[in-house]
Amino acid sequence: MIFDIIRRKYVVLTPEEWVRQHVVHYLIQSLSYPKSLISIERGANYNTMQKRSDLCVYNQNGNPHLLVECKAAQVPITQDVVKQVSVYNQTLQAPYLVITNGLQHYCWQVNIETKQFQPLQEIPVCDFK
Repeated sequence: MIFDIIRRKYVVLTPEEWVRQHVVHYLIQSLSYPKSLISIERGANYNTMQKRSDLCVYNQNGNPHLLVECKAAQVPITQDVVKQVSVYNQTLQAPYLVITNGLQHYCWQVNIETKQFQPLQEIPVCDFK
């Protein structure tokens, strides 16, 4: 078990949860994202299917800002994983997407109108409070 500072409870420390908890602490401690704007496993509807994002950071207006998909370390980041987070984002429309398995990290800036993905070298630092 590990204490999740976002959900304020102990959760089972699965390999995916290990990655998620490290990402949460990195976003808060290193990139200055407010803990109060981070949501874990929040549901969203896409067409008729209920989808659940691993982690979403909202901006000060309550709009999705950064969508993170976490996989266990042994799960490779494939095109299918990229497609999964892209499908989630068709509903949420976050301008930044991150996929990580704790060993490999990919980040993109998304143009919502053109659906173009621009690869980024790093996850952007929080520019709002």
